[in-house]
Amino acid sequence: MNKPFELEPFETTLADKVAAVSQLLAEIARNHAPAAFANSLGAEDMVLTDLILRQGLAIEIFSLDTGRLPQETYTLMQDVQQHYGLKLRLYYPRHDLIEAYTRDHGINAFFESIELRRACCHARKVEPLARALAGKRAWITGLRAEQSATREALPRREFDEANGLEKFNPLADWSEREVWAYLRNHDVPYNALHDQHYPSIGCAPCTRAITVGEDLRAGRWWWENPDTKECGLHRIPVVVSAEVSESVADVNTQSSGRSQNEDTL
Repeated sequence: MNKPFELEPFETTLADKVAAVSQLLAEIARNHAPAAFANSLGAEDMVLTDLILRQGLAIEIFSLDTGRLPQETYTLMQDVQQHYGLKLRLYYPRHDLIEAYTRDHGINAFFESIELRRACCHARKVEPLARALAGKRAWITGLRAEQSATREALPRREFDEANGLEKFNPLADWSEREVWAYLRNHDVPYNALHDQHYPSIGCAPCTRAITVGEDLRAGRWWWENPDTKECGLHRIPVVVSAEVSESVADVNTQSSGRSQNEDTL
């Protein structure tokens, strides 16, 4: 039998936190159905995946495939299926929005300005998330308060005005050390990029490894100021220029047959 990763008194503290999160997840499944867990396949999200599936909770688990994820992330999707027998429900960006964005601004326009980067995130993440959460009463994230300056005041529960439902952050008070202790103690699969100094993983062009002493999210949109490093999933509202809004509006006008959730940006 493998020796547990951490020793007392840390194990006791971690065990208490695991019990508290397990109880919260069970309450969400019971009192806020239908609920969904947005799994970005990072280390924190694999902790929650394991806890949800261990308890057999009626919580939908889905991921957003932006179309520009690293190969290691797709490998983890397959590992999750083999380890748990779970086929993640995947949501993709609308092709018309991506085509309009790249046609008007270029394939890598997100490097040019914060506005264009957020517009790219909006098309690839925020709009698909709105579809994934349609009809849900609650959604669960793997956010932690210590991840960045933008998340220091992260509550365990809040109301998401943009999507009109309850939002839960069960690991808000967890440390990185606690996350990795859980993963190792329970042999939970995780993204291979974590072993290459990628503590936070998103789209391949917008993620790099970090060096010793850097902030945990320093590798995300590394060319930007730390205060702007959110993709829009957890930053409301998203502000884009008139030019970007106009190109998106043109696409939406042409998509009159789609549902309101799909057409809203």
